[in-house]
Amino acid sequence: MFNEMYAGKKVLVTGHSGFKGSWLCLWLELLGAEVAGLSLPEDKNSTHYNKLGLAVCNYFGDIAERGVIDKLINDFEPDIIFHLAAQPLVRKSYNKPEETWQSNLTGTLNLLECARHCTKVKAIVVVTTDKVYENNGEQKSFRVEDRLMGSDPYSASKAACEVLVHSYRESYYKHSNTLVATARAGNVIGGGDWSDDRLVPDIIRKAYCGDSLSIRYPNAVRPWQHVLESIAGYLQLGERLLIGDKVFARAWNFGPAVEHLASVSDVLSLMSRFIPNLDWKPTPSSLYEAEHLALDSSETYELLKWKSIWPIEQVIEHTAQWYREYYINNNIISTSQLNAFINDSRKIGAKWCQP
Repeated sequence: MFNEMYAGKKVLVTGHSGFKGSWLCLWLELLGAEVAGLSLPEDKNSTHYNKLGLAVCNYFGDIAERGVIDKLINDFEPDIIFHLAAQPLVRKSYNKPEETWQSNLTGTLNLLECARHCTKVKAIVVVTTDKVYENNGEQKSFRVEDRLMGSDPYSASKAACEVLVHSYRESYYKHSNTLVATARAGNVIGGGDWSDDRLVPDIIRKAYCGDSLSIRYPNAVRPWQHVLESIAGYLQLGERLLIGDKVFARAWNFGPAVEHLASVSDVLSLMSRFIPNLDWKPTPSSLYEAEHLALDSSETYELLKWKSIWPIEQVIEHTAQWYREYYINNNIISTSQLNAFINDSRKIGAKWCQP
């Protein structure tokens, strides 16, 4: 996989103990990489990472503190950095805007500034979000060249990250040996996510912990995709940067095809196939959230040769299966699901998994 590009490479993952970070570390270990990770001190969202038992060199600290990331980069000297560390929740960003901006923007600034002084770093993938675009309610699929904006502190901070990365790429990295790209992924779901105020974790808490399930926007349409879809995209983008292909040092969308878009109520309906007696109540919110969000990933399909593998029905099935195994049988089936994803990718001829 990935032409053995990651075998023996030193890879730094920020936000490594979180939802996406833990899946990325699992895959990198399978690929033979030497991984170091930086996250905030452990909390409930680290459960998946902790139970995987990976051979990752763990560092814990706040990326918004310059000295933390500076020491780690200089000590570890990574070949490539995947920057996932962030305050990722929209509603929390309303309550804690300063924390959101410090984590998302100042943290990214610290990473870019420290990395440019380390000659060992050859590639940086900064993960942002599909919410960086100016969304005026038009039911369109956003292209990477569309205008950036944010109507909440989270989205705005991530849009600002995109501008920040572009400025550093043009000002400092343009004539260096380090290539920098950003990745804007769709709404990522899958096993191992225990975040507050997210649809799937809220459903799971209702099903297995007896919590109430309140849904703010049942008709909202999102580009749902399994966590492994986005991770495959990050790894493929990182590979192109590592081999020095400068055309890939830019922004990229990673989202499902338009026919796989689904509303929140669609996800609830699909989940109810696997979770009996799943009931919920609509709870309107005064906080703004876009009614429709979709990504145009046609350039990613064409140039990076990445595309979604699992349709929404299969995404929901694998997600429900993961949590069922965890809560009922106390099993972590992440590795078997990763292998299933790789096998399904091979069946359809995905470029990244060819020998």
